[in-house]
Amino acid sequence: VQLQASGGGLVQAGGSLRLSCAASGRTFRDWDMAWFRQAPGKGREFAAAIRWSGGTTLYADSVKGRFTISRDNAKNMVYLQMNSLNADDTAVYYCATTRRVAYSGLAVSSSYDYWGQGTQLTVSS
Repeated sequence: VQLQASGGGLVQAGGSLRLSCAASGRTFRDWDMAWFRQAPGKGREFAAAIRWSGGTTLYADSVKGRFTISRDNAKNMVYLQMNSLNADDTAVYYCATTRRVAYSGLAVSSSYDYWGQGTQLTVSS
């Protein structure tokens, strides 16, 4: 199982960016997927998650209304559309996946079995 995150970069405050995560090694149709992030000097924190069916999403309060997570099961892809970016969004973003987890576990990093290598987002103010 491999996850490959991409799409990070340098963007100005107020701008937008879309991250992508390509999953390979198995069919991820039945797997929940999430994005976590880790800012310099801080621990890894939850950003967004999406159920295997795509019908349920969950967001951290800090990104709610600005970020949108989506997935394309036919392509084994998950995306994170990020709008109205600010300096606090600067972090390494990681995608992660696990076989169906309880709703209460969607925002918990230890719930996830596989992680991508991370992609850096830097927001300049």
